[in-house]
Amino acid sequence: MGYSTESKWLTATITFALAALSASTAFSLYFWKRKSRDLDSKIGELEKSLKASLDNCAAERQGRIRAQQALRKALTQPKLENVELTSYPMAPIGVIQSCFSTRNGTPRQPVLVPLSRACLIFNTARVPPASLEGLGEYSHCWVIYVFHQNTNLEKLWKDPTKSKFKAKVRVPTLNGERKGLFATRSPHRPSPIGLSVAKVEAVQGHMLLLSGVDLVDGTPVLDVKPYIPYCDSIQGARVPKWLAADSILAVASVSFSEVFTSTLADCWEMAGNNSLYASPDEFQNLIKQVLSWDIRSLAQRNRPHDSFINSENGKQLNDSSDNDHDEEASSPGNEQPPSSSGDIMYHLTLEGLEVSYRLNSDFSVVVEKVKEVSNITNSRQKRCNYSMWRV
Repeated sequence: MGYSTESKWLTATITFALAALSASTAFSLYFWKRKSRDLDSKIGELEKSLKASLDNCAAERQGRIRAQQALRKALTQPKLENVELTSYPMAPIGVIQSCFSTRNGTPRQPVLVPLSRACLIFNTARVPPASLEGLGEYSHCWVIYVFHQNTNLEKLWKDPTKSKFKAKVRVPTLNGERKGLFATRSPHRPSPIGLSVAKVEAVQGHMLLLSGVDLVDGTPVLDVKPYIPYCDSIQGARVPKWLAADSILAVASVSFSEVFTSTLADCWEMAGNNSLYASPDEFQNLIKQVLSWDIRSLAQRNRPHDSFINSENGKQLNDSSDNDHDEEASSPGNEQPPSSSGDIMYHLTLEGLEVSYRLNSDFSVVVEKVKEVSNITNSRQKRCNYSMWRV
């Protein structure tokens, strides 16, 4: 009898426990489902909000794009009352300090004179120094610049539609034969923009040291881009035969007189402080590389006696800049021309020093002497020099 009572009590207890557990489970399940529904509702609301935000951003972006397109169209399309082309708002980001003080002697192409050096000084108001980070990891770079010493530059800027640039220019390697402007690298172009490749020697703050340059001192730079071999160097690229004959401008040899050594030593004591070259010997090697090519203009090669020009003070000067243009050489005036081309003294200005040399009949160059040019020397203060880049 006692056993039956205990069994019933145990059965009731178990039943009650199971009922309680079932009720608890049901409650938990209900709570979880409710919480899940609330969470799904919140997720749905967030997704709608995100979609609305993305739609707004896309609409704003499309609006900006349309506004930019409209602005570009307004700026670039000629106005009805002014049919002249509209210019783009470009300005130099830096300036070149080059070993080539004047156009005379500046190589016709980059890399021809490996020792030719220049320092590009960036305008920190437009170009933060951080912009140059990583450029030193490249061996070479492209420099985009302005031919600021073109003789027709002022007319071109003032009235580009009436500049009447020449469609054909004389080619030095073809002894004056003319080719279409865009088949040459003449600096006299509708838009006087130059493109040169140069070796990146060092990067320091807001300055870039370059070598192998064909840039004259004071050149305004518009942009710098890294040279990338796999896309910038095209294997099997074709050039016209007349361009492959550029070696005809190479001279037979370059030698130096005894007077040159002594005059260079006298000049270097002061000029060396503002030079991109470590020693007189290195500077002499630069002269040799520059004069290894005939740097005379086409007019001077055809009429070498016309290199003599009377300056205002009666001093004989020569302008052997190669302008690739149809400009007549200046008249020699009352000066009697020398008896032979070997008697002509030519002048080249590098690093503020005037180098005097002769070109003999056998096409060999003899460098006679060097001297300081006062007006250039005085203007070369506070310039980049070799000591600034020495590690």
